Amino acid sequence: MPKSTPLKKYNKKSEYSYTLGAFPTIELLKNKPEHVLRVMFHSDMNSDRQAEIIHELCKKNRIQCEVQDRLVEKLRDKENCYVIGVFEKYTGILQADQNHLVLVNPSDMGNIGTIIRTSIGFSVHNLAIIEPAVDIFNPKVVRASMGALFRIRFQHFDSFEAYRKQYGREHALYPFMLTGAVPLQTYVPDPVKHFSLIFGNEATGLPEEFAEVGQSILIENSDEVDSLNLSIAVGCGLYEFTKKRR
Repeated sequence: MPKSTPLKKYNKKSEYSYTLGAFPTIELLKNKPEHVLRVMFHSDMNSDRQAEIIHELCKKNRIQCEVQDRLVEKLRDKENCYVIGVFEKYTGILQADQNHLVLVNPSDMGNIGTIIRTSIGFSVHNLAIIEPAVDIFNPKVVRASMGALFRIRFQHFDSFEAYRKQYGREHALYPFMLTGAVPLQTYVPDPVKHFSLIFGNEATGLPEEFAEVGQSILIENSDEVDSLNLSIAVGCGLYEFTKKRR
């Protein structure tokens, strides 16, 4: 990216996005250096070790790295953000021979960021996103994921049927629903096929027709709450399925 290119506050229509903060910027540089356009520091940067790591990674990958106080102040959303990475948006393809997480119409940026980090924590590195959905490149998603976004493969689909047509043959499909037929705590997954764990929107969950898709799963909880937060539900599902498939 030429130094003269003006940088503006993030916009979904932009061809680039930002990592706000040292940790997600380091994750970006380690995992997706080919997509990094430049890195900017603020002179108030207060971690010599993190600055050293970033400088080393930029030097290794021949990435422009410089102090730009005014630009950092313009683009950051918190005063304690002293490093910003600029990266080009990119696309990907899921691995057919690996387990998948499928999010149908996710709408909360904090949730999807947390879900991405949780998914990586359980070694599930493939994420299908069914549109319409939150913008995965929004800096708030990147920050909520703690940079784990750059460790995951993701692919967008116009509909669940489009995902199912491409990957449904290799995967056992498990929609998580409040009306699920089998409790998560007792269900034993298919020992042969890779799994696709399917979750709906934070507000509405999955439509009823998903009860006919594969094997529907219920997360049992007390009657003191009507449902679990999406990121918590995903964590429960990933934990149980990866534990039982070991």
